[in-house]
Amino acid sequence: MKSVLIIDDEKEICESIKMILEYEDYEVDYTTEPETGLKKVEYGNYSVLLLDIQMPGLSGFDILNRIGDKENVPEIIIISAHANLGNAVKATKLGAFDFIEKPIDRDKLLISVRNAFLQYKLRRENKKLKAVVEYENKIIGNSRAIESILETVERVAKTDARILITGENGTGKELIAQEIHKKSNRSDKELIEVNCAAIPQELIESELFGHEKGAFTGAIKDRIGKFELAHGSNLFLDEVGDMSLQAQAKVLRAIEEGKIEKVGGSGKIEVDVRIISATNKNLIEEIEKGNFREDLYHRLNVIPIHIPPLRERKEDIPLLIRHFSDFFCRKNKFNPKEWDADAVEYLKNLPWKGNVRELRNFVERAVIMIPHDKIKKNDLLPHLPDTQIKTDELFSSVNSFQEFKEKSEKIFIEKQLKANDWNISKTAELLGIQRSHLYNKIKNTV
Repeated sequence: MKSVLIIDDEKEICESIKMILEYEDYEVDYTTEPETGLKKVEYGNYSVLLLDIQMPGLSGFDILNRIGDKENVPEIIIISAHANLGNAVKATKLGAFDFIEKPIDRDKLLISVRNAFLQYKLRRENKKLKAVVEYENKIIGNSRAIESILETVERVAKTDARILITGENGTGKELIAQEIHKKSNRSDKELIEVNCAAIPQELIESELFGHEKGAFTGAIKDRIGKFELAHGSNLFLDEVGDMSLQAQAKVLRAIEEGKIEKVGGSGKIEVDVRIISATNKNLIEEIEKGNFREDLYHRLNVIPIHIPPLRERKEDIPLLIRHFSDFFCRKNKFNPKEWDADAVEYLKNLPWKGNVRELRNFVERAVIMIPHDKIKKNDLLPHLPDTQIKTDELFSSVNSFQEFKEKSEKIFIEKQLKANDWNISKTAELLGIQRSHLYNKIKNTV
């Protein structure tokens, strides 16, 4: 809704602006009473506020001060006959989007209101996206292990202590690092992340410390490294156990000196970086094998945080199922799914070698592939990976040979479709049947 509120003690100006904006399909409300206008802002739903400065009682600056820290405030455009640099700067500092001088130019008014409305719309969309991301990445669990981890995060986040997060793949090490950053004194800056396992060893030093133009073949321009980008913030070294020994030596030196040197560079650059690192490897074993520096390990491992695998905290599984189910239902605009107690109990007792990541992917698959709103144990079995289920469990509810054939055919067709990325023509060719026949099979079984 393109809604605009005007607060100005001159009725003629309100009427004039109202007429201009309504002609452009804006919904316009106005008041000449500042107190009334303040209540309209607090309890109404406006996208843009046109606000005069000089008014009896409350001034425009008074209103800006009163609503500045509230949520969902409209974008504010100041309209004033007292246009000067001081007023414009003051209004901007108090959160005004634009400043228009009276008498008001029609074209400038329309451009300013249009831009303010787009800004308001963008702000709302960003807020929704942020809420979705935060909900998706929320740390879920009521096990003692998770509670202990969150207590540690709360205690250490605001310090500059280096933190080493360990755990199997898929346990949520990155989420813990993000939570630490969010609660830290450095959260006003971006968390800089480096996946040490994803970068070729010959490029890891350039990625971390940057390089000078011509430092090596392909270095066609200067590059700023992650340490420099993370100045004043947190640097997350994910899969730090995969870092080369040469890069480890440079990281150790950077920690000890608080300075870095670019590849091919000669000068030192001071950096203020707090390091959070993570690994799925046992670094003590890697030290014994000669793959990881013991001195760097002790530098990184000031505060250790270990995330246990999902199989060791089964009480978190029902909460995670509900969380992921709600998220994917909302994301796909499905009705909420109800999970039968037997289905949840069955999932609790599976090994989940891929940990939370595997469970999340499975719940997404189940939400999409199971058409009805109540999910039972037998609905889950065809969608579980082969490593998670046994044949006798899969057919435990089969009561006739015909039902056995139908269930087997459904599982077989689904498996072949998945293997061929749901390409109907390719699957039909490999199965040696006509495409129309496969279509009918899918319609009747899948």
